[in-house]
Parts: sequence; structure tokens; C-alpha cells
Amino acid sequence: MTPTIPSTMTATTGPRLAEGRGELSRAVVQALRSGGPPAYSAAVVLRTDPFGEDLHLALYLLYELHYRGFDGVDDEREWDPSLLGLRRALEARFLDALRAALPDAPRTVEEAFAPLLVEPLDLSGSLSRHLEKEGELWQLREYAALRSLYHLKEADPHAWVLPRLTGRAKAAMVAIEYDEFGAGRAAGMHAQLFADLMLDLDLDPAYGHYLELAPAALLATVNVMSLFGLHRALRGALVGHFACLEVTSSPGSRRLAKAMRRCGAGAAAEHFYAEHVEADAVHEQLVRHEVIGGLLADEPTLEEDIAFGCAATVFLEDHLADHITAAWAAGESALLTPLPRTCPPHPPASVRPRPGAGPEGDRP
Repeated sequence: MTPTIPSTMTATTGPRLAEGRGELSRAVVQALRSGGPPAYSAAVVLRTDPFGEDLHLALYLLYELHYRGFDGVDDEREWDPSLLGLRRALEARFLDALRAALPDAPRTVEEAFAPLLVEPLDLSGSLSRHLEKEGELWQLREYAALRSLYHLKEADPHAWVLPRLTGRAKAAMVAIEYDEFGAGRAAGMHAQLFADLMLDLDLDPAYGHYLELAPAALLATVNVMSLFGLHRALRGALVGHFACLEVTSSPGSRRLAKAMRRCGAGAAAEHFYAEHVEADAVHEQLVRHEVIGGLLADEPTLEEDIAFGCAATVFLEDHLADHITAAWAAGESALLTPLPRTCPPHPPASVRPRPGAGPEGDRP
């Protein structure tokens, strides 16, 4: 008989559960609400769309048990064997589909990252370029609502890799994460800066608030971080994912900062992306030369995994960008349910404090 570990907290104060979008996600929701095991069959897992709404909502809900949990759900469900069994089956379906979608994925770090180090001359298909030049305020609000599912826990998924690294790789990764978490100042944490951005855009900054509105294309970009992060065997892929984000962040952030300024989104909205222009330019060098370089020096057999993590990130981000641009080109919302296109006025930027200002938040 398996001993039961007594719980000191039977209900979390996290976000509320979303409603299911199919058989698997409904099974997860019901299990979390009832305290029982999920009711599903292996056949359903095998035939479900590996990039679809049902699988990715189910996987997202199961992963969130390792972060902040859900309101009314016992914290002990994080390690419930029945939930872990379903999570493992969904992960295998997703990971197999990713590998199948990338048959010609690069196998070396050089092949994976060389194309990302040179900005293409033609940016006509770039989502950040569209927002910079033509984006409207309602589109910026949708984009922020979508990205909130990651940015309100920014850097958390990548912290899983720290105990799995050593030497140069670990030291450099800790240095980058320290900056992501505000260099010891809560007001400077990137997650807090994004919450400030959301307030400028008259969005709700509560953690997980927009889960019900987020399509599978967005959930997949968040789920892949947790997939890589929660498995020691995928530590190389997580490093590749993180490096890809850092390498590509600075140019896109520069365009998004201009988009926020052009649309009058507010000082905090612009500041979040302006902060990433400078910070991620530094992080790029550290992650490529010290994190990747150090990891390959310690474990050269992980090179193909690092390259795969990068390629998978590009694939899923392109899939999300295609979803968003197709919806907007048709004059439709990229969310499952549109936000109101008019929002209440907020105080002008001139009377709003700069995010991170004050004794705790000023950067040296």
C-alpha cells in the first residue's frame, strides 16, 4: 500500500480551472475538481490531434500543477500517479509529433543557430514587424493577453535546468536567470514588468487569467518549455529552447517597443520590450558562449538535443504567428473569444510611475 503524504494545504489559491475542450481536457478538469483519477482511454490519446485544443489544454492544466496550481485543487495532485500517467502519454504524443514535423531538423548548434543570428532582409511575414508598422491597439492587447500565459511566469520553466547543469553552463545560466528575476528586486522581475504592461493595456494581470481565451497554438509554445524543463533527459533541448528565445528576442522586442509607443499603449507597455532589447542582447552572448559552450564541453553528446530544442521552438513560434496573422488578416480575433475592442481610459504615461522605479526597482 502506498503511504499517503499528509497535505498541509488542501486547496491552492491559484487561478481557476478552465473548462475542457474535448474528451481528454474534460477528463483532467473533472479529475482535478473531484479529487479522483482521470477517466480516459489510451486509444483517445493516440488519435487526438497532437497540436490541437484538447491535448494542449489537458497538458497545460497538468503542467500548471508544478507551478501555481489551481484554486480549490489539492497541492498533492502534483504527484498523483494517475495524472502523471496521463501527462506522460500526452507528452509522448506531442514530442513524437514534434520530431515527425522536423525530419530535416539541424543536428548541430551551428546549423540551428546560424540562421537566427542574421536578421532577414524580408520581414514581410514577421508578426512583430506587422505590429510595429501597422498594428492596432486591439491587436497589441490580444498579443499581450496571449503572451501573458508565459510572461507572467517568465523564466520559471527554464529554472528547472539549473540543478541539471554544472560549471560554466550553470554559472552563466544562473547569471541570466538572476537578471530575469529582477536582480534581487521584485519590482524589476520580468514577470512583474509584464504585469505592468498589462495594466497599461487595460488587461487583467492575474496569473493565468486568459487561459480560457488562448488557442492551442499559444498553449503549445508554453507547454514545450514545461515538457523540456520537467525531464532531465531533455535538458539539452531546454537549453536549445532558451537560447533560441534569447537570440531572437532583441530585434523583435525593439519592434514591439516601437509598436507600443506608436499606438500610445503607455510607458510600462513600452518599457517591458525596451528592457528586453538591452538585456537579451547581453543574454544572447552568455547563453551561446557560456551556457551552450559549457554544456557541450561537459556533455558533447547533447549537441543534437540542443539543436532540436531550437528547431522545435522556431517551428511552434512560426505556427503561432501563422495563426495570429491569418486571424487578423481575416478581420477576426486570434483569441478563442475576442476581447472588447474599446477599453476604459487609463492615466496618461506622464503621471504613471515608470515600472521598477523607486528604491527597490532602480537598476544601477
